[in-house]
Amino acid sequence: MDHKSASLTHLEEKVIGLLNRLKENHLSLIQYEESVSLLTEENKLLKEQMVQLREENKSLKIANNLLGSTEGKTQAKTKINSLIKEVDTCIQQLSEMN
Repeated sequence: MDHKSASLTHLEEKVIGLLNRLKENHLSLIQYEESVSLLTEENKLLKEQMVQLREENKSLKIANNLLGSTEGKTQAKTKINSLIKEVDTCIQQLSEMN
């Protein structure tokens, strides 16, 4: 009988140990999920910031070209032409409405 109770006690200790590890793993999983959520949000904000900075950089390059810089004059001309086409399209649509 003594051998059976020792085995039972040993088995109970192992089950308790496994339950404790399960609880620790569950807590770690929750922390990792929170971390992933925060990092995902930070990544989203950084991507938005990157898009804004790229647009600002484009605008600054165009402004620099308009101020007389020789770099990227074709880019500035292309942008101006596309803006003119957009304005022409808007004028055409307005005249068709009338």
